[in-house]
Amino acid sequence: MSNYPLDDPVPTWPVADIVEAWTRELPGAATDSIAVITPLWRTAKALADDRRRTLAALGVDPSTLDLLSVIRRAGEPYELTTREITRRTLVTAGAISQRIGRAEEAGLVERAPSTASRRAVAVRLTDAGHRLIEQTVRQLLEHEAGLVESLSAKERHALAGCLAKIDAALG
Repeated sequence: MSNYPLDDPVPTWPVADIVEAWTRELPGAATDSIAVITPLWRTAKALADDRRRTLAALGVDPSTLDLLSVIRRAGEPYELTTREITRRTLVTAGAISQRIGRAEEAGLVERAPSTASRRAVAVRLTDAGHRLIEQTVRQLLEHEAGLVESLSAKERHALAGCLAKIDAALG
């Protein structure tokens, strides 16, 4: 087994052993969640590590991807106020300000008076930012499609529905 779980052709999940051990050590404890949470946690970590490596290879840091993505997904004219970016990314206003500053220095975004409000500042993609986010997202999505290609369309749909339920319960 490699140090990177996604490199292994058939990952081994120690779920049954973990359930058995906790059932033995804490009789009566609710162990049903282990069969779901343990693989989800392990998969989430492996996917996060994979995304970090993939973005590093593409030359984009995750926070820049997040910023440029939220602006690009907004549609034309590819601009949002700083308040809207903060709301859509669930990141603090201070962190958003730092991200915008770095992206502005790199020539990926520019600040301008907002068309939505005279007091608001809009952050808009530059041509360079637009090209970078489109190229990066296309490559990232192609790579990540390969990570789930072992699942049928029906299985992906079912898994997405189950994960949405868990996410809703957490929120």
